[in-house]
Amino acid sequence: MKRLNILPFAVLVFSLSGIAFADYESEIRDLKMQKEMLNSEIQTLNTRIAATDSMLRADVSRHKLLEQRYKADSERRLAEIDSLNAKIRKVAASLQQERNKQARAKNKSENVAAKRRALRLELAKISKQLETQISQTLPWERESRLDRAKSLTREIESGNVTEEEAFSRLKSLLGEEIKFGDEVAIVNSPLTRKDGEIVNASILRIGNQWMVYVDENGSVYGRLERKIENGNVVYEWNENLNLEERAAVKLAIEVKQAKKPPQIVNLPVSLSVVGGGK
Repeated sequence: MKRLNILPFAVLVFSLSGIAFADYESEIRDLKMQKEMLNSEIQTLNTRIAATDSMLRADVSRHKLLEQRYKADSERRLAEIDSLNAKIRKVAASLQQERNKQARAKNKSENVAAKRRALRLELAKISKQLETQISQTLPWERESRLDRAKSLTREIESGNVTEEEAFSRLKSLLGEEIKFGDEVAIVNSPLTRKDGEIVNASILRIGNQWMVYVDENGSVYGRLERKIENGNVVYEWNENLNLEERAAVKLAIEVKQAKKPPQIVNLPVSLSVVGGGK
């Protein structure tokens, strides 16, 4: 009886043990599966960590490369900046030299212009003086001579002629006046006497110092006389000549007209335009 009672109990125990073992095996399998999952996750994490480490190493390498590139680029840019600064200094120096050159050229041009203005003023002054001189000389083609001088003065003052042309023309006019003062000329022309009578006369001019005439009949003689009236120079014919003066005038005119052989004729000083002792 006792053995029979133990048997069911043992069966029960074995049954319960089998159930327990089955639970343990299931739990073990679960744990193994969890272990495998954990190992898989660990492997995944290790892979990720490795990838991350690789990325970090790549980033570090890239960072170093970028730093090297940045350093090289900075050095290159600094070198380029230094080169540009050197070029800028060189260009600035060249520009300053050009500015200095232009300033010197401008000053030179202004100096030349100032000298030309001063020369123009001086030429106009000389031309005016020539006008005054001509207006006071013998009335022999005086109006045309004076017109040429006045025309030149106007053109100089208005700037219608260059300084070179003005100088050339002024030189020409002065040459004509110098020639006028040296030449001996004679014309046959109507002449208005002091009393207003018009006669045909031979008029002889010796430079700007003598101007005498004799009428076509050889009866009236005269010399041009210069006077000062109210501060102005005037000329009039003086026909009050003595026999010696008349003879000298007649001889001088006949020699100039080739009616007498060439010879030296002495004209009394009294026959000059300024007169003198007779």
